[in-house]
Amino acid sequence: MALDRIGTPDAPRQIFASTPAQRVALARQQFFEEGVRPSGLVGEAVLQSWMRCSRTHTDRQRIVTFDAVTPSRLHATLARSRELLDVARQELAQMEHALAGTDCRVILTDREGVVVHVTQQPAAAHQPVLRKTSRVGVNISERVVGTTAPGIVASTGQACAVDGAEHYFDVLGHMQCAAAPIRDVAGQLAGVLDLTVEARRFGFDAASMVALHATTIENRLLQAQSRDHLILRFQASPTLLGTPLEALAGVSPDGTIAWLNNAGARLLGRLPEAADERDVECLLGHDLASLLRLRRREAAQPLRLASGLGVWVQARLKGADGADFRHAVAMPGEAASLAIEQQDDARMHAPEACERTEPGESASPAQATLREHSRKLIEETLAAHGGNVSQAARQLRVSRGTLYRRLHGWRDNNGAEEGASPA
Repeated sequence: MALDRIGTPDAPRQIFASTPAQRVALARQQFFEEGVRPSGLVGEAVLQSWMRCSRTHTDRQRIVTFDAVTPSRLHATLARSRELLDVARQELAQMEHALAGTDCRVILTDREGVVVHVTQQPAAAHQPVLRKTSRVGVNISERVVGTTAPGIVASTGQACAVDGAEHYFDVLGHMQCAAAPIRDVAGQLAGVLDLTVEARRFGFDAASMVALHATTIENRLLQAQSRDHLILRFQASPTLLGTPLEALAGVSPDGTIAWLNNAGARLLGRLPEAADERDVECLLGHDLASLLRLRRREAAQPLRLASGLGVWVQARLKGADGADFRHAVAMPGEAASLAIEQQDDARMHAPEACERTEPGESASPAQATLREHSRKLIEETLAAHGGNVSQAARQLRVSRGTLYRRLHGWRDNNGAEEGASPA
C-alpha cells in the first residue's frame, strides 16, 4: 500500500499514515471525497473549520483573491482598532525585530478578520500568496479565505495553528500560520495576532511565541480600558509581576471582580457568571477597602487568598489619590459607603478605639455619631431589600464582607450588653 498515492483519484483507501503530511492528505480524502469524519488525523479546530467552510465554499480549488475591504470600512475598522494598535505597537515592533532574519510575517487583525497591521517588509518573490495577504485592509476571515489560523481564532476565540494542507483552499497548501486571541475588558474578542510563513516551515515554536506576545498585548489592553477599576496584579512569586505570566484582575467600584486575565482565572478559578458570585471578598478573601489601601504601597505585598494560596499583590488606580474611583460611584449610596469605609479605616489604624465599648464606658461623640449613622443606613437598606445582604451591599457600594462584619459586631456588642451585671 503506497502512501505516496494518498490524495490521488485512483488511491486506495488508506488506514495508516506515518507523516503529518500523509495524515492530512488522508484526512482530506476521507472528508472531502468519502464523506467520512477523519477523527484523529487533524485537530478538531481544523475539522470544525472544514465543516463550516464546506457550507459556504463549494470549490476548494478556486483562486482566492484576497481583496481589501472598502475604504469606508477600512477607515471605520482602523478607528475602532486605534486603542488596540496603540497598546500593541511595542510588542509588534519587538516581534518584527526578532523575526527579521526569517520569512515570517506578523499580522494583526480586528475581531472580524480585517488586517489592521502587517510587517512592513514586503514578502519575497517566492511567497506569492503572502504578498497578496499581507496588506492592511485585506479580509482574511474564515468566511472569505477559508480555513486559516487567524480565521479560526476570529470564529472561535481559541488559539490554534494551521499547517499546509490543513488550509481549506488548495492555493493555501504551502502556508503555515499560528494565531492567538486578544480579548478586551468586556471579555470580547478585540483582535487576533498571527504569524504566517509561506513555502517553508517556521523552524521554531510559532504557537508559543504568538501566544506569549498576544498575552502581553491583552494585558496592556485590559489595563488601558480599566478606567473605573481597581487593577490588581498578583502571582505566587513577586518576580512574575510585570511579565506575561502575571495574573490581573479588575475590581469594580461595587466590590465585584469585573474581569480576570487567563492567569488570574487559573489562580482564582474561572470567573463565575453570576454577579453575586463575583464578590471580591469571596474570591480573594479581602474586602474592597483593604485592597484599596494596598495601592498606597509601590512594592508588592503578601496576601493570602480565600483559597489559602499565598500571593504577592500590587494594586493601582488610574487616579493616584483614588478620586477617579470614588467619582465613579458617586450616587445616593455613596455616603453610606464612605461612612462604613471610614469606620473600617479607623479600626485598621487604631483597633483599640473601635473595639466594643465596655459596660460603664461611653464612646466619644464623633465615634458614636459615625457608628449611629453607619448602622442606621445599613439597617434601612437591609430592610428595603428584605434582609438580602448582597443587594444591600450593592446599593451601599460596599462588599458583603463589610456588612457581615458590621452585623456580627452589633450582635456581639448586644450580647455583651445583655450579659453585663447591673450597676
